[in-house]
Amino acid sequence: MKPLKEVAMSYMALAEVQKKLQEGMYQEAVAESRRAMEISRTMPPEEAFDHDGFDGLCYAALVSAQAGLGEYVECLRSAERALRYFNRRGELQKDEGQQWIAVIFSRAVALQETGSLEDAAKELQIAGEMIAERKSDFIGKEKMVREIELRLAVLKERSKPEKDKNYRAWWEFWS
Repeated sequence: MKPLKEVAMSYMALAEVQKKLQEGMYQEAVAESRRAMEISRTMPPEEAFDHDGFDGLCYAALVSAQAGLGEYVECLRSAERALRYFNRRGELQKDEGQQWIAVIFSRAVALQETGSLEDAAKELQIAGEMIAERKSDFIGKEKMVREIELRLAVLKERSKPEKDKNYRAWWEFWS
């Protein structure tokens, strides 16, 4: 198999992952993400191919799929690997910007679901800021914004200190 064919097959598999994610077929998206990475690794090492970048895109898709499946610990591991690529690149206006936002958002969901509420709130705010900075729309943007607002509201409500059951206002002592 020629490297050009392997590159095409890798990107076709990655496109299939995005399609599966949009259809809510998370288990299939996980399998297809792994398959895309396996195909890309069959290229000879001397070929000029950005393996780190391609793996970053595959892990970005994997993060969204794992969050959709409720596999939050695995989601956090995949997010770390994806963010190594995206944080290094730092380009929000490119096509990869949508995947970067999705990684941050999915990571925030995983943090919230695993009990890291303070970190989750920070990540949700970052995802919201990234969406606001992005100049173009993307599929699922409105849904993601609503989910961010909802999750932040839930986190804010949880962080409010509960009133002590024995609490009485100062004026109650005088009456």
